[in-house]
Amino acid sequence: MTTDPDSSGQTVVRLDDVHKEYGDAKALNGVCLDIRAGEAVAVMGPSGCGKSTLLNMVAGLDRPTSGTVQVHGQDLGTLNETGLALFRRRHIGMIFQFFNLIDDLPALDNVALAAQLTGTSARQARRRALELLDELDIADRKDAYPAALSGGERQRVAVARALMNRPALLLADEPTGALDSRSGEQVMDLLIDLNQIGQTLLIVTHDPRLADRCASRLVEVADGRVARESTLEPTR
Repeated sequence: MTTDPDSSGQTVVRLDDVHKEYGDAKALNGVCLDIRAGEAVAVMGPSGCGKSTLLNMVAGLDRPTSGTVQVHGQDLGTLNETGLALFRRRHIGMIFQFFNLIDDLPALDNVALAAQLTGTSARQARRRALELLDELDIADRKDAYPAALSGGERQRVAVARALMNRPALLLADEPTGALDSRSGEQVMDLLIDLNQIGQTLLIVTHDPRLADRCASRLVEVADGRVARESTLEPTR
Protein backbone atom coordinates (compact mmCIF):
# COMPACT_ATOMS: atom_id res chain seq x y z
CA MET A 1 0.00 0.00 0.00
CA THR A 2 1.59 3.28 -1.06
CA THR A 3 0.26 5.63 1.58
CA ASP A 4 2.66 8.06 3.22
CA PRO A 5 1.31 8.57 6.75
CA ASP A 6 3.24 10.46 9.41
CA SER A 7 4.94 7.84 11.56
CA SER A 8 6.65 10.22 14.00
CA GLY A 9 4.10 9.76 16.79
CA GLN A 10 3.22 13.44 16.74
CA THR A 11 -0.26 14.74 17.52
CA VAL A 12 -2.24 14.76 14.28
CA VAL A 13 -5.55 16.01 15.73
CA ARG A 14 -6.08 18.29 18.71
CA LEU A 15 -9.45 19.65 19.82
CA ASP A 16 -9.20 22.11 22.70
CA ASP A 17 -12.42 23.07 24.53
CA VAL A 18 -14.49 22.93 21.34
CA HIS A 19 -18.07 24.16 21.54
CA LYS A 20 -20.59 24.18 18.70
CA GLU A 21 -24.01 25.73 19.00
CA TYR A 22 -26.85 25.81 16.50
CA GLY A 23 -29.19 28.42 17.92
CA ASP A 24 -30.05 27.22 21.41
CA ALA A 25 -28.88 23.66 20.74
CA LYS A 26 -25.40 22.62 21.88
CA ALA A 27 -23.97 20.02 19.52
CA LEU A 28 -20.54 20.05 21.18
CA ASN A 29 -19.97 21.21 24.72
CA GLY A 30 -16.28 21.57 25.59
CA VAL A 31 -14.71 18.67 23.69
CA CYS A 32 -11.00 18.05 24.21
CA LEU A 33 -9.38 15.28 22.19
CA ASP A 34 -5.88 14.39 20.96
CA ILE A 35 -5.12 11.78 18.30
CA ARG A 36 -1.54 10.79 17.65
CA ALA A 37 -0.01 9.61 14.39
CA GLY A 38 -0.70 5.95 13.74
CA GLU A 39 -3.67 5.67 16.09
CA ALA A 40 -7.02 4.20 15.07
CA VAL A 41 -9.71 5.97 17.09
CA ALA A 42 -13.40 5.05 17.01
CA VAL A 43 -16.02 7.58 18.11
CA MET A 44 -19.33 6.12 19.27
CA GLY A 45 -22.49 7.37 20.91
CA PRO A 46 -26.25 7.63 20.42
CA SER A 47 -27.78 9.52 17.51
CA GLY A 48 -27.64 13.26 18.10
CA CYS A 49 -24.82 13.05 20.65
CA GLY A 50 -22.43 15.18 18.58
CA LYS A 51 -20.13 12.61 17.01
CA SER A 52 -20.86 13.65 13.39
CA THR A 53 -20.39 17.30 14.37
CA LEU A 54 -17.04 16.35 15.88
CA LEU A 55 -16.00 14.67 12.63
CA ASN A 56 -17.09 17.73 10.64
CA MET A 57 -14.94 19.94 12.88
CA VAL A 58 -11.87 17.79 12.26
CA ALA A 59 -12.59 17.80 8.53
CA GLY A 60 -12.94 21.58 8.45
CA LEU A 61 -16.47 21.22 7.10
CA ASP A 62 -17.86 23.20 10.02
CA ARG A 63 -16.38 25.74 12.41
CA PRO A 64 -16.59 25.74 16.19
CA THR A 65 -18.50 28.42 18.05
CA SER A 66 -15.48 28.54 20.36
CA GLY A 67 -12.35 26.53 21.00
CA THR A 68 -9.64 25.44 18.58
CA VAL A 69 -9.21 22.57 16.13
CA GLN A 70 -5.72 21.68 14.92
CA VAL A 71 -4.98 19.05 12.29
CA HIS A 72 -1.45 18.16 11.21
CA GLY A 73 -0.19 21.23 13.08
CA GLN A 74 -2.58 23.63 11.35
CA ASP A 75 -5.12 25.68 13.31
CA LEU A 76 -8.16 25.31 11.05
CA GLY A 77 -9.69 28.47 12.48
CA THR A 78 -7.02 30.58 10.77
CA LEU A 79 -8.00 29.38 7.27
CA ASN A 80 -10.68 30.86 5.03
CA GLU A 81 -13.03 28.59 3.07
CA THR A 82 -10.63 28.31 0.12
CA GLY A 83 -7.77 27.52 2.46
CA LEU A 84 -9.82 24.87 4.23
CA ALA A 85 -10.72 23.21 0.93
CA LEU A 86 -7.06 23.09 -0.13
CA PHE A 87 -5.99 21.78 3.28
CA ARG A 88 -8.59 19.01 3.14
CA ARG A 89 -7.49 17.92 -0.32
CA ARG A 90 -3.84 17.72 0.70
CA HIS A 91 -3.97 16.36 4.25
CA ILE A 92 -7.33 14.69 4.97
CA GLY A 93 -8.90 11.67 3.31
CA MET A 94 -12.62 11.09 3.81
CA ILE A 95 -14.75 7.96 3.48
CA PHE A 96 -18.53 8.32 3.66
CA GLN A 97 -21.37 5.90 4.40
CA PHE A 98 -22.90 6.39 0.95
CA PHE A 99 -19.59 6.60 -0.94
CA ASN A 100 -20.15 10.07 -2.55
CA LEU A 101 -18.75 8.97 -5.91
CA ILE A 102 -19.45 10.98 -9.06
CA ASP A 103 -22.00 8.96 -11.03
CA ASP A 104 -20.86 9.99 -14.52
CA LEU A 105 -17.17 9.18 -13.98
CA PRO A 106 -15.71 5.65 -14.09
CA ALA A 107 -13.89 4.33 -11.04
CA LEU A 108 -10.41 5.32 -12.23
CA ASP A 109 -11.43 8.93 -12.87
CA ASN A 110 -13.32 9.16 -9.58
CA VAL A 111 -10.06 8.31 -7.82
CA ALA A 112 -7.73 10.38 -10.00
CA LEU A 113 -9.83 13.52 -9.65
CA ALA A 114 -8.76 13.93 -6.01
CA ALA A 115 -5.14 14.45 -7.08
CA GLN A 116 -5.97 16.56 -10.12
CA LEU A 117 -7.77 19.03 -7.84
CA THR A 118 -4.46 19.65 -6.04
CA GLY A 119 -2.64 20.38 -9.31
CA THR A 120 -1.30 16.93 -10.18
CA SER A 121 -1.25 16.25 -13.91
CA ALA A 122 -3.95 13.97 -15.28
CA ARG A 123 -1.33 11.43 -16.36
CA GLN A 124 0.33 11.25 -12.94
CA ALA A 125 -3.02 11.17 -11.17
CA ARG A 126 -4.31 8.31 -13.30
CA ARG A 127 -1.09 6.35 -12.74
CA ARG A 128 -1.38 6.60 -8.95
CA ALA A 129 -5.13 5.93 -9.09
CA LEU A 130 -4.49 2.71 -10.98
CA GLU A 131 -1.82 1.68 -8.46
CA LEU A 132 -4.26 2.19 -5.59
CA LEU A 133 -7.09 0.35 -7.31
CA ASP A 134 -4.69 -2.52 -7.95
CA GLU A 135 -3.57 -2.60 -4.31
CA LEU A 136 -7.23 -2.62 -3.21
CA ASP A 137 -7.96 -5.53 -5.60
CA ILE A 138 -10.39 -3.62 -7.76
CA ALA A 139 -8.26 -2.59 -10.75
CA ASP A 140 -10.31 -4.87 -12.98
CA ARG A 141 -13.28 -2.53 -12.38
CA LYS A 142 -11.42 0.68 -13.22
CA ASP A 143 -13.63 1.46 -16.23
CA ALA A 144 -16.92 0.68 -14.49
CA TYR A 145 -19.26 3.47 -13.44
CA PRO A 146 -20.51 3.60 -9.83
CA ALA A 147 -23.97 2.29 -10.76
CA ALA A 148 -22.36 -0.91 -12.07
CA LEU A 149 -20.34 -1.52 -8.88
CA SER A 150 -21.44 -3.42 -5.79
CA GLY A 151 -21.55 -1.60 -2.46
CA GLY A 152 -18.25 -3.13 -1.39
CA GLU A 153 -16.63 -2.20 -4.70
CA ARG A 154 -17.88 1.38 -4.44
CA GLN A 155 -16.48 1.69 -0.94
CA ARG A 156 -13.10 0.39 -2.12
CA VAL A 157 -13.08 3.02 -4.87
CA ALA A 158 -13.96 5.62 -2.23
CA VAL A 159 -11.08 4.43 -0.04
CA ALA A 160 -8.69 4.67 -3.00
CA ARG A 161 -9.90 8.22 -3.64
CA ALA A 162 -9.38 9.11 0.03
CA LEU A 163 -5.78 7.83 -0.12
CA MET A 164 -4.81 9.58 -3.37
CA ASN A 165 -2.99 12.49 -1.76
CA ARG A 166 -1.33 10.41 0.98
CA PRO A 167 -3.32 12.08 3.77
CA ALA A 168 -1.98 12.57 7.28
CA LEU A 169 -5.45 11.61 8.52
CA LEU A 170 -8.18 9.34 7.20
CA LEU A 171 -11.73 10.09 8.40
CA ALA A 172 -14.43 7.45 8.05
CA ASP A 173 -18.10 8.27 8.67
CA GLU A 174 -20.06 5.02 9.14
CA PRO A 175 -17.88 3.34 6.47
CA THR A 176 -19.74 0.01 6.69
CA GLY A 177 -23.21 1.42 7.35
CA ALA A 178 -24.53 0.93 3.81
CA LEU A 179 -22.87 -2.45 3.19
CA ASP A 180 -23.95 -6.04 3.57
CA SER A 181 -22.08 -8.10 6.14
CA ARG A 182 -19.55 -9.58 3.69
CA SER A 183 -18.68 -6.22 2.12
CA GLY A 184 -18.53 -4.68 5.57
CA GLU A 185 -16.00 -7.29 6.67
CA GLN A 186 -13.88 -6.53 3.61
CA VAL A 187 -13.85 -2.82 4.39
CA MET A 188 -12.96 -3.54 8.03
CA ASP A 189 -10.04 -5.68 6.84
CA LEU A 190 -8.94 -2.82 4.61
CA LEU A 191 -9.03 -0.29 7.46
CA ILE A 192 -7.03 -2.69 9.63
CA ASP A 193 -4.41 -3.08 6.88
CA LEU A 194 -4.13 0.69 6.49
CA ASN A 195 -3.67 1.26 10.21
CA GLN A 196 -1.09 -1.51 10.45
CA ILE A 197 1.13 0.34 7.96
CA GLY A 198 0.80 3.54 9.98
CA GLN A 199 -2.25 5.37 8.62
CA THR A 200 -3.99 7.48 11.28
CA LEU A 201 -7.73 6.75 11.41
CA LEU A 202 -10.70 8.50 12.98
CA ILE A 203 -13.86 6.43 12.58
CA VAL A 204 -17.39 7.46 13.53
CA THR A 205 -19.64 4.43 13.83
CA HIS A 206 -22.71 2.92 15.45
CA ASP A 207 -21.24 -0.55 14.94
CA PRO A 208 -19.41 -1.89 18.02
CA ARG A 209 -17.95 -4.71 15.92
CA LEU A 210 -16.20 -2.20 13.65
CA ALA A 211 -14.76 -0.41 16.69
CA ASP A 212 -13.68 -3.68 18.30
CA ARG A 213 -11.97 -4.91 15.14
CA CYS A 214 -10.40 -1.73 13.80
CA ALA A 215 -9.71 0.70 16.64
CA SER A 216 -7.04 0.91 19.31
CA ARG A 217 -8.97 3.55 21.27
CA LEU A 218 -12.67 4.17 21.83
CA VAL A 219 -14.06 7.66 22.46
CA GLU A 220 -17.64 7.63 23.71
CA VAL A 221 -19.61 10.84 23.19
CA ALA A 222 -22.78 11.83 25.07
CA ASP A 223 -24.61 15.17 25.09
CA GLY A 224 -21.85 16.88 23.15
CA ARG A 225 -19.08 15.81 25.53
CA VAL A 226 -16.46 13.10 25.64
CA ALA A 227 -18.02 10.87 28.26
CA ARG A 228 -15.35 8.19 28.35
CA GLU A 229 -12.18 7.03 26.62
CA SER A 230 -10.83 3.51 26.70
CA THR A 231 -8.01 1.54 25.15
CA LEU A 232 -9.04 -1.36 22.95
CA GLU A 233 -7.30 -4.55 22.00
CA PRO A 234 -8.53 -4.95 18.41
CA THR A 235 -10.10 -8.37 17.72
CA ARG A 236 -8.25 -8.97 14.48
